Amino acid sequence: MTRAWILPVLLLLCGSLVAAGRAAGGSPGAAVALLLLFVLLAAATSPLVFPRSTGAAEARRRAEADGRPIVYWRPGCVFCLRLRLRLGVRARRAHWVDIWRDPEAAAVVRAATGGDETVPTVVVAGRAHVNPAPAWVREQLAR
Repeated sequence: MTRAWILPVLLLLCGSLVAAGRAAGGSPGAAVALLLLFVLLAAATSPLVFPRSTGAAEARRRAEADGRPIVYWRPGCVFCLRLRLRLGVRARRAHWVDIWRDPEAAAVVRAATGGDETVPTVVVAGRAHVNPAPAWVREQLAR
């Protein structure tokens, strides 16, 4: 769990230091703008942007019942963030599983990708798709 928050916390700390330096240098407007930028980056790389994760076993059970895709992801992954943002509100229809919180989920991704933990990995009807196009995932969610 703490690993997911390392990058956002580092971004906040760095942003605070940079903003403090700008403010001390006489540029309060630039300091506020930089701090806002770092806060936005921290929020985008945090787990807060993603729908609530479930465990791999629970996601598999739910997907078998409702036919919705399972999205395996991890915090800090820009490709996962890209998928999440492109799906918009439809993202809540998928079952999201954080591979850093669930060792079984990480094992599923490693089995699907040949040994590495490449995410996002989307499983539809038991078949894994590594880093699929957001438009394709949107089609799967519409079914």
